[in-house]
Amino acid sequence: MKELIKRNINGRKVLLLFILTNIVYMIMLTITIPKVMSYSGGMNLPDMMPAGYDAEYIRSLFNSLGEKGRNAYLFIQLPVDMIYPLLFGISYCLVLAYFLNKLGKTESPLFNLCFLPLFAGLFDYLENFGIIAMLNSYPGNSVILTQVTNVFSVLKSLLTTIYFVVLIICFILFVIRKLFQKSK
Repeated sequence: MKELIKRNINGRKVLLLFILTNIVYMIMLTITIPKVMSYSGGMNLPDMMPAGYDAEYIRSLFNSLGEKGRNAYLFIQLPVDMIYPLLFGISYCLVLAYFLNKLGKTESPLFNLCFLPLFAGLFDYLENFGIIAMLNSYPGNSVILTQVTNVFSVLKSLLTTIYFVVLIICFILFVIRKLFQKSK
């Protein structure tokens, strides 16, 4: 897997994947999520709750959404969110690999941090499948299903946060290295 990543850290490829990923993300942030939230009475969707939620919150949310809101979630937001985790995992894996390559760290154990967005994407898929199951079983949602889905949501958020901290550090080190090289 590491060799596959190393073979694909071409700057142009990384940039194109990054742009495509963020176009899909912007579609979710500006179109699909607001569409679903227009039915929610101001309640956040579980996808947007990094600290998690409980069964009572989901029950209240799904009640607030009503049938139209739940259908919008199931048939508008979630189909787009089934594309995003794959794009996120691949493009952000390659973005970090690109900077680690520029820092000469592709043979370092630090290179394993490139897997963080892939795991975050996996947990995003598991979260999505849980949300789909909860929407399809409404109003008979299982507390256990909600708790398991919540764990996936929190793990997705945690890994994403760790990833972005690592990426910012690598980017800062990259900029410092570039500035130091120019001053020589």
